[in-house]
Amino acid sequence: MAINNEKPTAVSTKNLTAEELIKLESKPRNKNKEILKLLLPIIVGVLAILEYLFMPDLDPTVVKTNLYPGFLAILLAIYIISLLVSLKKENVRDRLLYKSNFYVFVFVILMLYDIATIKTGKLALPYFPWLDMIFNSMKEDKGYLVESVASSLKLLFTGYIIGAVLGILTGILAGYFEKVNYWVDPFLKLLGPIPTTTWLPVVMVIAINLFQGAVFIIALGVWFSTTLATITGIRNVEPSYYEAAQTLGATSSELVRKIAIKSAIPNIFQGLIAGMSAACNALIVAEMLGVESGLGWYITWKSSWADYSAMYGAIILLAITFILVNKVIKNISNRALKWKVGGIR
Repeated sequence: MAINNEKPTAVSTKNLTAEELIKLESKPRNKNKEILKLLLPIIVGVLAILEYLFMPDLDPTVVKTNLYPGFLAILLAIYIISLLVSLKKENVRDRLLYKSNFYVFVFVILMLYDIATIKTGKLALPYFPWLDMIFNSMKEDKGYLVESVASSLKLLFTGYIIGAVLGILTGILAGYFEKVNYWVDPFLKLLGPIPTTTWLPVVMVIAINLFQGAVFIIALGVWFSTTLATITGIRNVEPSYYEAAQTLGATSSELVRKIAIKSAIPNIFQGLIAGMSAACNALIVAEMLGVESGLGWYITWKSSWADYSAMYGAIILLAITFILVNKVIKNISNRALKWKVGGIR
């Protein structure tokens, strides 16, 4: 009998799932390093609060409130609560380990900006108001800001839904039927290299009202992204799938519904995510140049009156709104693609 004298080799990762690979790569875990990463956001957050409260201001007569340190305290409290929950839930702890650097980054940026404005005056008024002034402006103008957010979301989702529905339908038809693609392809080649916002001045003149013109611009950008992604997904379906389905007696409509569309779903969601980014860009340009409502209009209005603290407040709110909207779209995508390992990253 032959004796196998070969030395043990490394574990093969060829047949491991994504979750097994992550667990394998994360071992052995450095507990001390993990504890430091988890505690670092708390340390930096406390330093940011102490810096605002106890570091002397450049102008001692400046009137300050507790809105900004209150905001820091809320962020810190959210993180600490998540950290306490993570003591019993390992998946929460893993997410915190991954996102702890984000909290550190936010606290550091806020602290540096506060030092550069109210503490040292390196960034001077009126162009660079300190953070407490910005938060107070947001509080005073909360009525306008709420209306602006609602108006922006209404315009954004009206254009997005119209563009997404038309884009998916066009992509399915053009991807599966060559005759339809023959007529659609020239439009994609013509509109593809041109940013949708380029058409804004023309559309605003032709449209019945500014709202409809902005909806058209947003829908156009979403339509292009979704159509192109859907066509790509359907064209990449293996021909053997159609052949096998036809052998089993599938009709043409069943080939489209059960083979083409289902196989193209990952690409469709990629197009929807890209379409949301295009929609957000078109929304801001439309509101700044034409539509007389929304956060983009509010930013332009306040900057024209040199009310920079209110302008920065609207920019912060705009960023938060877009982050949340994109997060919702990505969460919907990941839930719809649970069957796909890892979903869309």
